[in-house]
Amino acid sequence: MIRITCLGAAGTVTGSCHLVESPSGKRLLVDCGLFQGGKMMESRNWSDWGFNPEEIDTLFLTHAHIDHSGRIPKLVKDGFKGRIITSPPTAELCSIMLLDSAHIQEMDAEWQTRKNRRIGRDEVAPLYTVDDAQASIKLLSPVERDQIIEVEPGITARLRNAGHILGSSILELWIKETDEAIKIVFSGDLGKRHQLIVRDSHEIFDADYLFIESTYGNRRHRSFDESKKELLEAIRYSTSHGEKVIIPAFSVERTQEILYILGELYRNGQLPDLSLIHI
Repeated sequence: MIRITCLGAAGTVTGSCHLVESPSGKRLLVDCGLFQGGKMMESRNWSDWGFNPEEIDTLFLTHAHIDHSGRIPKLVKDGFKGRIITSPPTAELCSIMLLDSAHIQEMDAEWQTRKNRRIGRDEVAPLYTVDDAQASIKLLSPVERDQIIEVEPGITARLRNAGHILGSSILELWIKETDEAIKIVFSGDLGKRHQLIVRDSHEIFDADYLFIESTYGNRRHRSFDESKKELLEAIRYSTSHGEKVIIPAFSVERTQEILYILGELYRNGQLPDLSLIHI
């Protein structure tokens, strides 16, 4: 019997992690993300895994966002030694992002330790270190999308474009149960259509079981043209009142999209004269 356990991104939008156990005893993970959003939520990053990391055979990573990839160094630190199957662009992004995340973990622990010392409390260890991140990067096993690969005996997989960020993937997983293969699909995070940089997501037409992202499933987004108009109006209002325009863009690919839009508005002569300051 196939067993799937949701260990994150259920009841919350961060910490994506799914444990898949096959009839043959193979144990797979789909994503291993960091819990984010306040002290109570982030404390879950220190909780017991709910499985033994040493017993995980393979990890599938749908994309590089930290809420899907950010606990991989801790998984490796705690004993995981298997392959991390992902797309080539995701592997490249993780080579940057996991090191950055580890640096933040170390800096946060150092800051908390200094604070604790002033009140006589113990030192604080980071969730994981840069060394842990470097060890996890060595386990990345890039696989081109749209190719069916054998992961383990009786288990095959394929990555398809999810249209979310560069390299983001939908995972198709076939697991043999008795004489038939059961198809399980994990959507990962899905992008909307007609984006500036990434292609529209691949359409999946069949699955026995589907695990799908539903973060924005209960709302309608405004149109892209409405969003561009709102950005332009905000810039024009600020500059006409002698104010600064500060755009916090911390998400992967969000900065590139904003620069794309600003360039388009500039070329069309819609932007007022601006002095750009990069921080």
